[in-house]
Amino acid sequence: MKRGAKYFVTSAIGLSLLAGCAQGAVPEKTRQPEEKVLAAETNKAEAIAPHKDLNQEPIPLKVERAGPNEVNVEMTSQITDIEIDKGKMYKAWTFNGEAPGPVVVVNEGDTINFTLKNMDPAIPHSMDFHAVHAAPSKDFANVQPDETGTFSYPANKPGVFMYHCGTSPVLSHIANGMHGTIIVKPKDGYPTDKEINREYTIIQNEWYKYNDLDDFTNGVPGHVVFSTKALKEGDPNTNGDTFTLKDKPLLAKVGDKVRLYINNVGPNEVSSFHVVGTVFDDVYIDGNPFNRYKGLQTVMLPASGGAVVEFTVTRVGSYPIVTHQFNHVQKGAVAILKVTETGEDDGKATMSH
Repeated sequence: MKRGAKYFVTSAIGLSLLAGCAQGAVPEKTRQPEEKVLAAETNKAEAIAPHKDLNQEPIPLKVERAGPNEVNVEMTSQITDIEIDKGKMYKAWTFNGEAPGPVVVVNEGDTINFTLKNMDPAIPHSMDFHAVHAAPSKDFANVQPDETGTFSYPANKPGVFMYHCGTSPVLSHIANGMHGTIIVKPKDGYPTDKEINREYTIIQNEWYKYNDLDDFTNGVPGHVVFSTKALKEGDPNTNGDTFTLKDKPLLAKVGDKVRLYINNVGPNEVSSFHVVGTVFDDVYIDGNPFNRYKGLQTVMLPASGGAVVEFTVTRVGSYPIVTHQFNHVQKGAVAILKVTETGEDDGKATMSH
């Protein structure tokens, strides 16, 4: 496999591009890869030419345990259309055709042997795992279009961490969809493990004007959304959109203690995470069992912040999952946990915010 070489947009290139703008646009077919990146930053609500008709079929995440403390993880960067609101498509820059990308689950103390295959024909991509100790200039290096990079690093701290593309400008790559969550399970578990009946992941992210770096930088999100990612085969697995977790709510049974692995992947906004109709029994900030709180109503998540929250549902009904910054709820940041006597969907309408 080829190792991804580090990638820079140099000042000299920037000057030449400015000069080119003064003399007329550079023809698309003659642009170098770094010029295509800058084109992606400046085009308003348009995909760059190599992406315009591209909608790559999602490639599944590959996770294979290679030993007691070693795991192989293979992901793919690709361009895939995502429906972020009903009828509104976004040509997302993704990991594995999902936005947010698939959840990665490893154990505390694992060495991650990571492979990134870059199917994007025009732009380099990379991986920044917040869960590992690494030398970013080497271990988070760019992988060029149609190439593969391999890297290795330890995950020695338990928790709920963000991952994202770290290629410059990072904001463009994250805001266009290249973000997700990695869970490092604590070697001794959580003190409450035996009490848990149901568990889900909930990820919050934002969407802005399509591929518009100025709006990513200075604007406000048009949509703020939740998704859930499968912790095991058969679990619900959704993209970050305004509707799926309202139309197809998560489920629990009366009396269940529910655990949510939560992560705000931003890229810009803070989340005030709250579940209507309950109080958090236990909260582990950043998902670390040493950071334990009890009886919280709301958990503040900075951009990239994570947590494990646990609560008990005592009555039948719909429990909205929101950020208590209600301007963001108005923009879509609501999921529903439906609680029934049996734990199965009764087909009745749900309440939303």
